[in-house]
Amino acid sequence: MPREINASGISLKPVYEAKDCPALDVGIPGQFPFGRGVRADMYRGRLWTMRQYAGFASAAESNARYRYLLDRGQTGLSVAFDLPTQLGYDSDAPQARGEVGKVGVAIDSIADMETLVDGIPLDRVTVSMTINAPASILLALLLAVARRRGIAFDRLGGTTQNDVLKEYAARGTYIFAPGPSMRLITDVISYCAHHVPQWNTISISGYHIREAGSTAVEEIAFTLANAKAYLQAAQAAGLDLDAVAPRLSFFWNAHNDFFEEVAKFRAARVLWAHMTRDEFGCRDPRSQMLRFHTQTAGSTLTAQEPDNNVVRVTLQALAAVLGGTQSLHTNGKDEALALPTGQSAKLALRTQQIIGYESGVADVVDPLAGSYYVEALTAELIARAKALIGEVDAVGGAVAAIESGWMQGRIGESAYRAQQAIERGESVVVGVNRFAESSEVENPMPLQRVDVQVEHSQVAALAAFRASRDQAAVDERLAAVRRTAAGTANLMPVFIEAVDAGATLGEICDVLRSVFGTYHAKEIIA
Repeated sequence: MPREINASGISLKPVYEAKDCPALDVGIPGQFPFGRGVRADMYRGRLWTMRQYAGFASAAESNARYRYLLDRGQTGLSVAFDLPTQLGYDSDAPQARGEVGKVGVAIDSIADMETLVDGIPLDRVTVSMTINAPASILLALLLAVARRRGIAFDRLGGTTQNDVLKEYAARGTYIFAPGPSMRLITDVISYCAHHVPQWNTISISGYHIREAGSTAVEEIAFTLANAKAYLQAAQAAGLDLDAVAPRLSFFWNAHNDFFEEVAKFRAARVLWAHMTRDEFGCRDPRSQMLRFHTQTAGSTLTAQEPDNNVVRVTLQALAAVLGGTQSLHTNGKDEALALPTGQSAKLALRTQQIIGYESGVADVVDPLAGSYYVEALTAELIARAKALIGEVDAVGGAVAAIESGWMQGRIGESAYRAQQAIERGESVVVGVNRFAESSEVENPMPLQRVDVQVEHSQVAALAAFRASRDQAAVDERLAAVRRTAAGTANLMPVFIEAVDAGATLGEICDVLRSVFGTYHAKEIIA
């Protein structure tokens, strides 16, 4: 049956008319408040970056996947790291056992980073790295490799996700408490503002907030509340926000509710433009532009009838394009079961290419503008997200809302309601709770599997790397990391020198743990 209220709690009318659209200034494309897009010509000038997220097993295997995708028309890299790397552990750490290379690539040392980007022109291909708690160290590894190749830092383009607040709120791969974590983030922002000017220093992520179960309204509000906290931290560190904000980017989810998703992207741009200008006094139009990457919604993919996921991903990708994304990842149809195979990754990339080159939707800027429904939804999302940001402010801002468990509680409540709706059959999932086959009739598809030998090989390679390095030089660089962490100077220069001397990710993080301590989340009681 048709819905009367959507998942965000917005009442839906059977028919929308001009009178349903309140007076709303979304501007014209390329101009404040950028509701219709951040560039005047949008995709008429250049298509979005087709950036397929990939990484698994060893650096060599991941490098082969990147080359495979680049050869088939991908236009930017997006690196997935394994859980030990995300949590700042080397592959031979006890905590890493059984997880090396499983959900991403294992990167322990500069040798691994050199292998990961072997043959890839870093001054011509942008690199996005989905890494948060140890983001500054992974960036240092990439910068050290570029320096060894003789590539000037001002020629490098890419993004570090570097958004630890959403880790506390939704995902869980944090290491340090919010205080030192925010310091690491502002150190990256400050260093790149002076030395790596084309680098997006943080990708503020609503994706994981939505994957954890939030509504579209909560995705907008909590992401922008986190963004506000980062701007405040940069301001407190004495940074000029008009030198910082243009290099902040965002990362959104493209979920199932097609028109709400289109309206969500438009609403987020308007809210960010007003936040940067009216609350923080940013005057550079680049500071006011919300530029973003989108990934289709992994949480909507089903293990049952996985071919259906191709349709889901196509619709989600189309919503992202009609909403004005600058970069896009489309999920593989097998990702509810395993990491994507090369074949499913190619099909996901072809989905983007067909939308971009065959559908005609890129020929016109913001083609859904003027739709009574889309404009009404945009206005409603702006109003509701603005009110929710006000609630975050009332409890002390994003950091306080996270430390108290308030934000996590709101997300958890929404996730519970969404799951209950599926189990009651009110929210239809085709092939799962409606139109389900009594038994799987399709032939099982081949799945990407990471061989257990990968961990043994990675640990052996790490041992050989340690044996070949100048241990005295490494000890000296790690001591410099300890001194700097205990003080207030920017950590990025000492990270670069440490990894270049051969210090590993885990060794540096262990030093930081000894100075900063580790963070343990509070229990949330419903």
